[in-house]
Amino acid sequence: MYKAETFQFPGRWVGGTSMILGPFLLLAGSLLRIQFHFFFPDQLKAFDEYPTLITTSYNLFLAGNILLWPAISVLAQLIGQTKPGWATWGGTFVMLGLFARTFHYGINHLAFQLVEVQNLQLATKAVADSYGAFHIVATLSAAILFGWIILAIGAYLYGVLNLLRSIALGTMSVLMLGVLKGSSLASVLATAGLCTALIPLGVQILRSGPAPGQRSIWSWSALMAGLIALMYFLGQAG
Repeated sequence: MYKAETFQFPGRWVGGTSMILGPFLLLAGSLLRIQFHFFFPDQLKAFDEYPTLITTSYNLFLAGNILLWPAISVLAQLIGQTKPGWATWGGTFVMLGLFARTFHYGINHLAFQLVEVQNLQLATKAVADSYGAFHIVATLSAAILFGWIILAIGAYLYGVLNLLRSIALGTMSVLMLGVLKGSSLASVLATAGLCTALIPLGVQILRSGPAPGQRSIWSWSALMAGLIALMYFLGQAG
């Protein structure tokens, strides 16, 4: 399993923590907007009526999606110890799909701002008129669907995950991808499956080496809080 005595990027702490937080945030974001129909006119209408709820939902989901890259990197490393082909292709496809989702969420943010600075009708028309327009990221959309299945098979063959948790990981292939996609039962099942697959593995990885001292925990926590605050300030200024 995970070799704590050798350096591996992104490392035990980043990888294990992202395996816990990433899936949880995806599930939380999905549950917050499940009451609304998943197609874009309904999502824009939901934002117009419940801006705080929808903004929170989309930001939680986006944060979870971004946090998944270290988790997928570590999972691919584990699988690659004996199944390098499955790890390489599965990890690569999923990573490309994570980039695609992040791109789509940038479009989502712009669409929601159109509702605020113009109105719901104009925003809906703008999205409808431009929906389906070609962009290079569209070529990556299908990658993540196959990537989750490849990773799930590799994880089972190597023994990283048992059969049940491998199947749970593979359910992520049914999670819808695209602009202003809301939640459905399939979304909840997929993200809950990801939690089932990765959260216990994340805990196992965090426990696979020595625990940091209390002083180290406080130091790193303060450093990370400062870095997050600085990045937020710079992002707002830009």
